[in-house]
Amino acid sequence: MADSTTYVFDFDSTLVRIETLEALADIALAGAPDATAIRARVSALTDQAMAGDLPFGEALHRRLALLPLTRDHVAELAGRILDEGTPSVRRNLRFFRENAGRIVILSGGFREVIAPLAVHLHVPSERVLCNDLVYDAEGRVTGVDETNPLSRAGGKPAVIRALGLTGPVVMIGDGWTDAEVKLDGAADRFHAFTEIVRRERVVAAADAVSPSMDEFLHAEGLSGRWSYPRSRIRILLLENIHPAAVERLEEAGYSVESLKGALDEDALIEAVRGVHVLGVRSKTQVSARVLEAADRLMAVAAFCIGTNQIDLDAAAGRGVAVFNAPYSNTRSVVELAVGLTIALMRDVADKSAAMHRGEWNKSATGSRELRGKTLGIVGYGAIGSQLSVLAEGLGMRVVFHDLTERLALGNARRMSSLDALLAESDVVSLHVDGRTTNTALIDAARLSRMKPGALLLNLSRGHVVDVGALAQALGSGRIGGAAVDVFPEEPATNADPFDSPLRGLPNVILTPHIGGSTEEAQEAIGAFAAERLLAYLNRGDTTFCVNLPNVQLAEVDGAHRILHIHRNQPGVLAELNRALAAAGLNILGQHLKTDEHTGYVITDVDRDYDPEALQSLRSVAGTLRFRMLH
Repeated sequence: MADSTTYVFDFDSTLVRIETLEALADIALAGAPDATAIRARVSALTDQAMAGDLPFGEALHRRLALLPLTRDHVAELAGRILDEGTPSVRRNLRFFRENAGRIVILSGGFREVIAPLAVHLHVPSERVLCNDLVYDAEGRVTGVDETNPLSRAGGKPAVIRALGLTGPVVMIGDGWTDAEVKLDGAADRFHAFTEIVRRERVVAAADAVSPSMDEFLHAEGLSGRWSYPRSRIRILLLENIHPAAVERLEEAGYSVESLKGALDEDALIEAVRGVHVLGVRSKTQVSARVLEAADRLMAVAAFCIGTNQIDLDAAAGRGVAVFNAPYSNTRSVVELAVGLTIALMRDVADKSAAMHRGEWNKSATGSRELRGKTLGIVGYGAIGSQLSVLAEGLGMRVVFHDLTERLALGNARRMSSLDALLAESDVVSLHVDGRTTNTALIDAARLSRMKPGALLLNLSRGHVVDVGALAQALGSGRIGGAAVDVFPEEPATNADPFDSPLRGLPNVILTPHIGGSTEEAQEAIGAFAAERLLAYLNRGDTTFCVNLPNVQLAEVDGAHRILHIHRNQPGVLAELNRALAAAGLNILGQHLKTDEHTGYVITDVDRDYDPEALQSLRSVAGTLRFRMLH
């Protein structure tokens, strides 16, 4: 037997993110000298009515009396009302259109404003119950139709009863007049809708709280845009991730908590329980112990280039995808490297410090131009290759060394060995990754192979350079200067002290790991990493994932998507397909991608199936993670 439930939706701050009379006040009072005061009075009356502190009819009439409304003002708002749709409502248009015959829009607002959205949602006009404005001959609003029960207190329950509905009635709205529908017995259940505004008295009277339309549909057992309410998916961001990422993730409907500092292992183990997505920068160590404690973790995002702070194998072994932002801050690092090279060549740091002490030391001794000097780049990836181009533009000769075959840009010349590069370079700039084999890559022996008086820059990883050996080489004059942005041990927060054997040495510039810390870079990193997370969460796309097979996927449309991450072992796909066939699922499309250790199967199926039949897919041998999307 078909479900006969009727779903009754409020309009203001529910289907749309505005309060109609407040939006009309903004339009009607534009340019008026007392606009701010009148607008505040209208808003206060709205809040009183919605909180149940003032009868709705009285609040409606008092607000209308304050405003010089005309038909043109109303038409202006009606013309843009589709742009004011609540975000989660706009995500779930298909639900409204497929269930229009079971939906009622019930509002104390005005038909002219509500009608365009009702048409957009396919809700029939006879199922739109609201007030009708009354105009005089000049088109001025003089009030509302007083014969309509919705113009008075207690109108909503009376109107619902008059419909004579035979099945269950579910009311969803943000205001006290919506709660009254259930309290007066005209509805069987009431959901307090809190996506736009939360009113505590209304919440206390509700059977359930719905922070979004996704939550409402999930609670009612209905098929919404998403298979699981996004507001229940917790995202924890550490180390002061850029607000652009927070805004993008919250805009998509996820629950985001952002902390300024890093967490040590024990603190992170406590914090990560119940978290679905973790975002870190370079200081937080995501160890195997942390991953073992992360009972719901689906993905980790490194809002930086490096991922050596994350145990990638342990994450892959649990089906946890790891993403990074490999290109977003390259320009910032490169520009700092160029600037530091110039500063070291000209002894800028020491001369500036002397000036601050009141010492004037104008001399060309030891100051050199970049032009004609040789820059040796160790690691010719995204940063190293871009530095190569800028350095050549400044007149430098460029040589580079990389373990991977790289295309030389411009006139850059590849060196067969690191030692050969060190012997030829006036400036050596390090841009290698954080793999353990790069530990102490530049040690005392390698420092001794550099040209006397050469300069060293490390903007890669702290453990790449033996800082004790570097301090000795600088003290002896063997190395003419150094700029170091990364250190083997770094303070967890800005409040913690910093120490290094490099402190106080001449012609040494120390910076607090700021290579990628420009406003532009951090915003770009935030946007890029957030988009990679959303692509994975929303459609299973693993493009740029650093520990699972990369699969580029389109949005799920008209189907349900099954995501299955498993150990790369024989027979998994065959067993998975047998389970799909046994469950009676019709496969619309399927992708398989594997790497040495892990397999990833994405299967799109028809929506007509028994959800319980999917349970067998979780027990397929080798399963690491199983997830459904629609």
